[in-house]
Amino acid sequence: MGKNERVTRTAATRAARLDQVCAAAVEVARAAITEVDPSDVGEHLQAVAEADRVVTHFFECHLDGYQGWRWAVTVTRVPRSRHVTVCEAVLLPGSDALLAPGWLPWQERLQPGDLGPGDLLLTPQDDDRLAPGYLLSDDPAVEETAWELGLGRPRVLSREGRTETAQRWYDGDHGPGAAISVAAPASARCGTCGFYLPLAGALRQSFGVCGNFYAPDDGRAVSADHGCGAHSEALAETPETPVEELPTIYDDNAVEPVSVSRASGSVESGEPAEPYGHP
Repeated sequence: MGKNERVTRTAATRAARLDQVCAAAVEVARAAITEVDPSDVGEHLQAVAEADRVVTHFFECHLDGYQGWRWAVTVTRVPRSRHVTVCEAVLLPGSDALLAPGWLPWQERLQPGDLGPGDLLLTPQDDDRLAPGYLLSDDPAVEETAWELGLGRPRVLSREGRTETAQRWYDGDHGPGAAISVAAPASARCGTCGFYLPLAGALRQSFGVCGNFYAPDDGRAVSADHGCGAHSEALAETPETPVEELPTIYDDNAVEPVSVSRASGSVESGEPAEPYGHP
């Protein structure tokens, strides 16, 4: 047998008991919804116990545009009293309510093409895509102009900014997965095109600008493995047209005698042959 000692137990959370006096105060709760027309308050749905002697009554909502919402009125009473008072009345969405999308900061809502003429897009000072221009960079194109304090641009693309930009371009309409690139011949890649202008710096190996006036990507940054039908080496080949050879037609059944004039000194066919040798 062990020693009889005091044992400490964690108190279990007891479910709130539905107070019958507060649960019966349906009309008191309905009368608390005063900011709308009585016809906008529908049938009583349920009464839920929030705590001891605290009950919330739910009513249907008939307001236009609030399908699936419910009026919620919370009532309570003091111990040993049958007088019910109203705590609050609110409008809450139900399980099938139509809700507006969650709020997003404007930086996350902004999409490409939203910036119009005269609009200003402020760049945060702590933007991870940018780095101070006076810091040493791993991009040779940046180091040429930003190695000395006071020269070059105040801020340049950071490694994270270049990676994000490259991935966005590569996955977009000017990468290898674009519909026009997939439909182009396998050999018609921008990296082998004479109209391809490679970028400077770290992006040079993978991206350039299209300089073909007739190409749909003219003036846009494209990946080296992007492609289209306006490739510089897509030369028009002249097809070889076969010449139809006419059959040779001749008749060997009829012989037409032709007189041939003989030159001076020639031997007639009836004369004896001359001996060979030297005189």
